Amino acid sequence: MKLKFKKNKKPIFIIICIVALLAITASILWVSGVFASDKDNTENNNNEEVVPNEPEEKTLQIVDTNSTSRPYAVMINNINVARPLQSGLQDAYIIYEIIVEGGITRYMALFLDQDTERIGSIRSARHYFLDYALENDAIYVHHGQSPQAQSDFSRLDVDRIVVDNSKTGWRDNTLNVATEHRLFTSIEKLNSGLGNIRTERDNDLLLNYSIDELDLSSYVGAIPANNVTIKYSGYITNTYEYDSESGVYKRFVNGEEHTDYITKEQYTFKNIITYQVDNYTLNDGENKGRQDIENIGEGTGYYISGGYAVPITWEKSSRTSQTKYYLENGEELVVNDGNTFIQIQPEGQTLTIE
Repeated sequence: MKLKFKKNKKPIFIIICIVALLAITASILWVSGVFASDKDNTENNNNEEVVPNEPEEKTLQIVDTNSTSRPYAVMINNINVARPLQSGLQDAYIIYEIIVEGGITRYMALFLDQDTERIGSIRSARHYFLDYALENDAIYVHHGQSPQAQSDFSRLDVDRIVVDNSKTGWRDNTLNVATEHRLFTSIEKLNSGLGNIRTERDNDLLLNYSIDELDLSSYVGAIPANNVTIKYSGYITNTYEYDSESGVYKRFVNGEEHTDYITKEQYTFKNIITYQVDNYTLNDGENKGRQDIENIGEGTGYYISGGYAVPITWEKSSRTSQTKYYLENGEELVVNDGNTFIQIQPEGQTLTIE
């Protein structure tokens, strides 16, 4: 007799139920894990300490204090027919103006780590400008010289470049002025004329600069300085007008805007340092009216910036030493980040600040 095994569907059903239950359980656990993970991530994000972005480190715009380059100190023609041709001065971080013969003045413009393509026009050396090239450890740039300057070149060991109309400069013969007013140079040209001249600076920058804007109105002795007039002679009077929107002084010479020949833009300056020294005519046998100045010693003046002027003192102990500037309380002067015009005015001439 054959035995027939009857198919029992119940165990199969149970197995299917168990498998389904396991699948559902696994799904629940997986979903719960995902949400728990998301929740944990959210909580971690909420509880995580937020580190704010660090502000960018401020740096000076006018000079790089880490640079050890020597500046170029370039003699700039300032006779009336040459002034409209002046070029590149906005790239200078310091400009000196000092009286020379005949009541005219000359500028000495300092360029540091620039690539200015046209500077000038270039003029001859006067010996007391060397004092200010030396105090900046600058390479002196000129074309021609007085006998006094010629003597001082070797005596004071002045590193210099003589600009000519080939390797170190050129004459712009498109200009309708005398030949002596047509000579220009560039930083590229000056670099090509360095030869064996030392290019690393041996001293600190002349001025101390503040990255943050200084409010001179709170300084002792501060007075408003929206308009400044600095007279050198019957031939030269400089004026400055403060532009409160841009925070700089617009420069005028003899009532006319002082502008760049190439850009046609008016020259502006962040800082003005002005003081007076005695000057007198040299008796050098040539009767050309060449001057000398009494710039070794000490005196008083003004630092002008941001619409205010504050009284300062200055002292220079030797021709090669740096001029030191102090506030009335004895603290060394700190100036705003920006270009500076140093006006060394003849003693007894008019200075108006209002």
